Amino acid sequence: MDYQKRDLRIFSANSNPKLAADIAKELGCDLGKSKVGRFSDGEISVSIYESVRGADCFIVQSTCAPVNDNLMELLIMVDAVKRASAARITAVIPYFGYARQDRKANPRDPISAKLVSNLLTQAGVDRILTLELHTIQIQGFVDIPVDHIIAAPIFASFIKEIDGFDPEEFTVLAPDLGSIARARQFATRLGCPIALVDKRRPKANVSQVMNIIGDIKDKKIILVDDIMDTAGTLCHAAEAAIEKGGAKEVYAYVAHPVLSGNAVENLKNSCIKKIIAFNTIDIPEEKMLDKFTVLNVAPILSEAIKRINGDKPMSTMILE
Repeated sequence: MDYQKRDLRIFSANSNPKLAADIAKELGCDLGKSKVGRFSDGEISVSIYESVRGADCFIVQSTCAPVNDNLMELLIMVDAVKRASAARITAVIPYFGYARQDRKANPRDPISAKLVSNLLTQAGVDRILTLELHTIQIQGFVDIPVDHIIAAPIFASFIKEIDGFDPEEFTVLAPDLGSIARARQFATRLGCPIALVDKRRPKANVSQVMNIIGDIKDKKIILVDDIMDTAGTLCHAAEAAIEKGGAKEVYAYVAHPVLSGNAVENLKNSCIKKIIAFNTIDIPEEKMLDKFTVLNVAPILSEAIKRINGDKPMSTMILE
């Protein structure tokens, strides 16, 4: 597809400069000249070293750990570019932090996802480009356009390219009720059956498997989830698939490798054979396990950026 490019600029803060550089390379341009640092008292310092007047600016920043630092870097960088007379600002947020706080689960709970969306809008963001939101309803929190890329087509294409893939050998397993729609999308694209883990969560970051709904005996299991945080949900689901369901082996496909707390140890000791994740969050070397396969989302994000920059439809990306 041919695009009429505006004056395109790609900037990066500090959360994932490798991904930002890969995106710029895919687009055939250099990263914008900028620096995000700290003053001696810990306040964030942003410097933009090139003119952005009238430019279509894309700022790449996952709001992963340290979440609040990365969020503030993004907000301040947006403010700097806005005040420098950029024509349009798109926040490219591969991993959207605070997305799990999308409703009031208990009395007097905040809805932090809404607050974050308000902060981005007030800072001067004109649109958001993100990947695999925890819940797609978050798009309704935002008063500006949100381009949301789902993971299922990317993961499904990766699996189909594996030599000897036979959909009859696999079952897609949703690790909880919240993942059922995501798992169904995945299963439909692969032509596989679907099953569900019935679990309860007595407290935050703690899950207990109660039962497995669906026949997974002697199947290879594809566990699908959006976020791998402490990895308790995935590890318990994998264990239940083998011990309760009689599955052969388990593969996990996860969009965002948050890897907090004891996640690495949990995954290392789990029965999950292989974990496929996106590079929306840069995995530190000390957390990288042999069972990890990391897929680069720069090509899909760069294609989305080209379409936004050229005012072309995003809806056709999967079909072309």
